[in-house]
Amino acid sequence: MSLADSDRELVVSELDREPTRAEAALFENLWSEHCAYRSSRPLLSAFDSEGENVVIGPGDDAAVVALPDSGDDEAGDTYITMGIESHNHPSYVDPFDGAATGVGGIVRDTLSMGAYPIALADSLYFGEFDDDHSKYLFEGVVEGISHYGNCIGVPTVAGSVDFHSKYEGNPLVNVACVGLTNEERLVTAEAQEPGNKLVLVGNATGRDGLGGASFASEDLAEDAETEDRPAVQVGDPYAEKLLIEANEALVDENLIESARDLGAAGLGGASSEMVAKADLGARIELERVHQREPNMNAMEILLAESQERMCYEVEPDNVDRVREIVERFDLGCSVIGEVTDGNYVCTFEGETVVDVDAYFLGEGAPMNDLPTEDLEEPETELPDVDLEDAFDAVVSSPNTASKRWVYRQYDHEVGVRTSVGPGDDAAIIAVREAEQGLAISSGAAPNWTDVAPYEGARAVALENATNIAAKGATPLAAVNCLNGGNPEKPDVYGGFTGIVDGLAEMCETLSTPIVGGNVSLYNDSVAGPIPPTPTLAMVGAKDGYDAPPLSVDADGDLVLVGDLGLEAGDLGLGGSEYLAQFDGSDGFPELPDEPTSFVETLAAVADDDTTLAVHDVSHGGLAVSLAEMVTDDAGLEVSLPGEDPASELFYEQPGRALIQTDSVETVREAFDGVAPVVKLGAATDDGRLTIDVGDRTIETDATEISEQRATIGRELE
Repeated sequence: MSLADSDRELVVSELDREPTRAEAALFENLWSEHCAYRSSRPLLSAFDSEGENVVIGPGDDAAVVALPDSGDDEAGDTYITMGIESHNHPSYVDPFDGAATGVGGIVRDTLSMGAYPIALADSLYFGEFDDDHSKYLFEGVVEGISHYGNCIGVPTVAGSVDFHSKYEGNPLVNVACVGLTNEERLVTAEAQEPGNKLVLVGNATGRDGLGGASFASEDLAEDAETEDRPAVQVGDPYAEKLLIEANEALVDENLIESARDLGAAGLGGASSEMVAKADLGARIELERVHQREPNMNAMEILLAESQERMCYEVEPDNVDRVREIVERFDLGCSVIGEVTDGNYVCTFEGETVVDVDAYFLGEGAPMNDLPTEDLEEPETELPDVDLEDAFDAVVSSPNTASKRWVYRQYDHEVGVRTSVGPGDDAAIIAVREAEQGLAISSGAAPNWTDVAPYEGARAVALENATNIAAKGATPLAAVNCLNGGNPEKPDVYGGFTGIVDGLAEMCETLSTPIVGGNVSLYNDSVAGPIPPTPTLAMVGAKDGYDAPPLSVDADGDLVLVGDLGLEAGDLGLGGSEYLAQFDGSDGFPELPDEPTSFVETLAAVADDDTTLAVHDVSHGGLAVSLAEMVTDDAGLEVSLPGEDPASELFYEQPGRALIQTDSVETVREAFDGVAPVVKLGAATDDGRLTIDVGDRTIETDATEISEQRATIGRELE
């Protein structure tokens, strides 16, 4: 990929000369879609990013949100950081290193804010599970994430895995990180003062990852796995762990004025963005950068995306102390230049190779005005299939089956903060500093957004909020990773526009600000574009760290809060796993009228003393949710009307929940005027699941369900 002719003309006009080779490469990378968001930025103003708990919103390495004080809704003194990023193209070319370095990058974004990483969440998307290449990518990505996360000691506590044919030529790897800090420790990515030194800390610079930003801004070619391998970075988690602890020591002593992780476009990207945010400049001597390969030229030093590196702004009097701390952790440390009030200037062995206005470099890329095309509404074509066969197919589908094979490879308890781990509706991390439980949910739903981008994205936001409320927490803030295909295709850009608007609308309705995020476009290959995929990582807060379980107790009544789905034609089975399994189609279901009231009420009821268990109803419908609640020690006997059996079992409208309770009346009173409450049945002590659907009965037990839901582990172990 080279600088487009129109962009080159703009650069020549600004510089009043031809750019040097290093400048042209710098503009090519920083003006790429991956860095400049040229096709997506015009849409992102739709997101509401403000709120009383928002300390720093979009635009920094990570967002900063204040947790409420225990017993109070007011913002307190304990802050969390939130960030999310994609490593999609690299994970196709090299699944292990591509995914591993995605973890490393989002962790360093957390460090940039003066925070300590306390939790990770990963949302992964692959082609059909029965495809050998998809399984190869899946296994490599999970291994890369587990290796890196486990080595650095940050627990992976939440996430999602989806399989869909349209990811066959382009998987998605979206990783979120939550960190912990406070007002005194807070650092930003904005340079503070001319005369301060720029210090590069971490691993030595090599040639790996050259052109990674521009590589991520193109469709994947058929030979990408071989031809694009040099653009994939190679990670070293042990160096990252040292960097985490060194960063903590530097923050403890208040030695950092500003910081930036070296990610896309390497040193050139990090250092220029840092000074551009403050309308300042820099002077950097590239030969001062500590290197691990001989004979590196200026462009390679400037743009290499070698991992485990940070750029710090440091007051001159503190440089020696910074070096002392960094060398104690056996990391490299180079004073490479200083902040100035002029241009962004880089020299190499006495020759000026870059001399540009930093703000123009970072913000001067022209935005794209692209045409959109709306998707056609799907026709209703419902399958005619035996109810028990449908139940077995949906419960055992890789999309709805247990993901234990994935998360058992992650150390989700390291750091001794995990109160509720993966496999539940949402994880809960104990933030003892604020006496708060932090609920974390992350994911999207490609079946939904492939059928209906706008409504599907609204549903993704509501489902994540429902997951959090099911643990008794109230949604606080979210970050998103917006994944799309080639935006130059009107139908693809129309779908992408739909997920932006849908996510923005529902998050605003739920009073949950989108405080940051990432955009990944050109996820397109010879297999075609991916479904528009709006990964949302949402957090919520609650007093204390306890939460109702997902599994039922052996005694208590079971109620459904929300629509039962009696009329498929009116409510819509579109986007359901049921239709995906049997090649049907339908319109997407309408969402509840009062989503905010539903979420708030569910959070309150979940923490009520009469509540025994709570589980959201979404992917796979009631069939999957009921199956997931049964254990060897506790079963369920449930009755459904049977007016429309398939709809009642497999309808996937989000904003619904199953609640096991000692007092059905308490639940009815709480949701009066908010959502319907239907008593479905009661728990048993035999571990069996019996579902009467009109005059038909589905009978199974916890052992059989466990075997059905072991689809992924059985195939890969």
